[in-house]
Amino acid sequence: MDTTSFKTNSGVAVPNRESERFAAVYKVLEQAIQHHAFPGCAFGAIDGSEVALSDALGRFTYEDGSPGIQPDTMFDVASITKVVSTTAVAMLLYQSGALDLDTPLGDMLPGFIVGRDNTERARRVTIRNLLAHNSGLPGYVEFFRTVNTPAALYRACLELPLAAAPGERSEYSDPGFILLGKALEVLTRADLPVSARKTVFDPLDLASTRFSPPAREHHLIPPTEVDESFRHRRIQGEVQDENAFILQGAAGHAGLFSNVPDLLRFGREILAGAKGDSASGQPAHFTADTIECFAMRQGPEGSSRALGWDTPSPESSAGRHFSPHSIGHLGFSGCSLWIDLDASIAVVLLTNRTWPDRQSELIKEVRPAFHDAVREALQSV
Repeated sequence: MDTTSFKTNSGVAVPNRESERFAAVYKVLEQAIQHHAFPGCAFGAIDGSEVALSDALGRFTYEDGSPGIQPDTMFDVASITKVVSTTAVAMLLYQSGALDLDTPLGDMLPGFIVGRDNTERARRVTIRNLLAHNSGLPGYVEFFRTVNTPAALYRACLELPLAAAPGERSEYSDPGFILLGKALEVLTRADLPVSARKTVFDPLDLASTRFSPPAREHHLIPPTEVDESFRHRRIQGEVQDENAFILQGAAGHAGLFSNVPDLLRFGREILAGAKGDSASGQPAHFTADTIECFAMRQGPEGSSRALGWDTPSPESSAGRHFSPHSIGHLGFSGCSLWIDLDASIAVVLLTNRTWPDRQSELIKEVRPAFHDAVREALQSV
């Protein structure tokens, strides 16, 4: 066997055989950094129950003296919050029988229907609609421009008019997940970060996954942007999403920070549960029935959305090789998590593609190329 090795950004020697196996992956990411798609990234893959790849490239920013990204560097994962926190909590509540997906949102948050006409379609919005992004709520609202407290933002969210009847159209909705997170808090009688920590992060040993990292850790997290329109400062170690910032860094739609080892561990638990097993050797945290329920595409026809999760579409960020029986999610900051339930493969890519501003959209080209390269490398064994 050829014992020649090279050192990655992590300082870990990797056999040359493995470097050749994933050469196309490194090429995609190195070229992305050269073209300023992002200054750095951490990435990894699970194949079966084993970590097949875990590494990092680049730096926190484009400056030469900037710290290097490591495989365990924490990132603002933006909307991956929706699946690793909010949806995961909902899955466990559904699994225990505590959450009926067809419960009207107004039953849990009366403020959503107070003052509306009895025929108002908002009265028909259910938890399932929020998870499926077909509630009729708008996709994005700049609440932070007009409110400056959590209570005022929640009130504005509750009072939003619906643009369509529930189930009529699919529109990816941050306000929908803000309300979903609040509904889960009412059900559990605990703040969402507390419920997520107690039921998801701690049991799965996601030791680095958290909302609102303490100030002493901010310098260890790559910055997301120089905010020149709202906070007027460098955003590093605090949530980039402005609405989540108003909500004190923790919300149903954004606010989570995590790293590759934790997200791979989460993905492995989903894969194990889908097979009726557990990555930890204990009873499955998520049962196969729960995973199948939440992985099933919802209406209307043409939507790729499952419950909380997305599924591959013809032009998917997951590339060409993830099966239709896959679930995943993206984060605005340049992060992604995709899990192929048939092939038992999970792939994580974490970047800060919004640095120093949000102008570059090269990530849209990088993601499918990266996922294709990973899947082809794993198939080459």
